[in-house]
Amino acid sequence: MATTVFKSLTDTTFDSVEGYRQACDKADSPQLKQALQQRCSQREDTLRQMNAELERQGDELVTKGTLTGEAHQMWQSITSAFESDDEAAAERVEEGEDYIKNKFQEAIESNQLEASELAVVQQAYNEICEGERFGDMIEKQYD
Repeated sequence: MATTVFKSLTDTTFDSVEGYRQACDKADSPQLKQALQQRCSQREDTLRQMNAELERQGDELVTKGTLTGEAHQMWQSITSAFESDDEAAAERVEEGEDYIKNKFQEAIESNQLEASELAVVQQAYNEICEGERFGDMIEKQYD
């Protein structure tokens, strides 16, 4: 069975994929939509890798969002109703990327992951860092 930390990271990764989908739906700019779709696809690949590790350990795959993620997304939809669509999408992605990067970094430093989980998390962390840089870039561009 997977550690609680790894399962939580996988849940957060699923929530991140959903966040990218929502941001893509919200964005008006075709260029921003395309960039968000590309990042979403990369994050889906990360989720597949993490789910493969869960499956290897005989655990259930993560196929739905968490209550925390749903609450966050609901809050985003309420607050972004008062903002321009591209700006709101960029800001939400940037916030989400900062959150997930910190969560992965803390997990790596925690020494609470099994060796096989740590290998997957470290590989995923590279993609997460790319996403965090992307979030910073689009927030500056659409701010």
